[in-house]
Amino acid sequence: MAGEKSWQIGLAAVLVALSSAGCATGAERGSGAAVERSPQTAEGSGRPSASPSGPAGPPGALPEPGEVGRIPRSADGLPPVISSIPTERKVVFLTIDDGWEQDPGLVRQVRDGRIPIAAFVTRDAVEARGAADPTAQGGRYLGAGKWDYVRSLREAGATVENHTLTHPDLHTLGYEGQRAEICGASKLIRGQTGTAPWLLRPPFGNHNTLTRRAAKACGVKALLLWTATVQPGGKIAYQVPDKKLRPGDVLLLHFRPNLSRDFRILVNKIKRRGFEIGNLDAYLKAAGVTR
Repeated sequence: MAGEKSWQIGLAAVLVALSSAGCATGAERGSGAAVERSPQTAEGSGRPSASPSGPAGPPGALPEPGEVGRIPRSADGLPPVISSIPTERKVVFLTIDDGWEQDPGLVRQVRDGRIPIAAFVTRDAVEARGAADPTAQGGRYLGAGKWDYVRSLREAGATVENHTLTHPDLHTLGYEGQRAEICGASKLIRGQTGTAPWLLRPPFGNHNTLTRRAAKACGVKALLLWTATVQPGGKIAYQVPDKKLRPGDVLLLHFRPNLSRDFRILVNKIKRRGFEIGNLDAYLKAAGVTR
């Protein structure tokens, strides 16, 4: 398809530009190493333009000493299930699920704005296997870059986390079935990005004790759910009666059509409401959950 070929050529140009600028690939985001980034020209062009290096260190708001409450260790020794971060600071966290719609405009926003996100990807979505999820159908960039796209997000500063291989309802599977889905995804992500995921988002949010047992066996340290979802147009669907953002909220988006536009609307909305976008890894570490 002509659109796919254009995207692949554009993405290759981006990756070459990032490499020549000295962008560290596969490095841990918490290393504090300086990363040089080259912003793009008009959205969708895929052509890099010269720009000075961005600031060093991980993107997003970082926790202050004593700010973050502790997330208790699970009594059973299994990974905890987390929906929000215990803080009173006006900070929220952005997560994006699946990986169907691979919009290059999102990569540019994440990189150029130094906006921290966690991408919870599935193999079938990233590789565009089978029929697209209904929420992703009609997208312009469905499976356009595949794992190259995921790597470009990681190089832009995102973390890449586990959302299983095929997006099943995990609590309908036995232990071995869940372990195959979770471990298979972790192995694939490590092979494609150089870093194994440490967080799991169970599809549909459904999980049971077997899920947590399987997750632990696969090296997962925590299951991360959410407190609000983001709908088309950047509209926030709250799970609380007062319909407001709250400190520590975890917002769930999907890789769906018009993602770049919706992401921009959402980020502006968060800032207008006086909130910062937090670095999830740093806040979890401050809360006592570590890799």
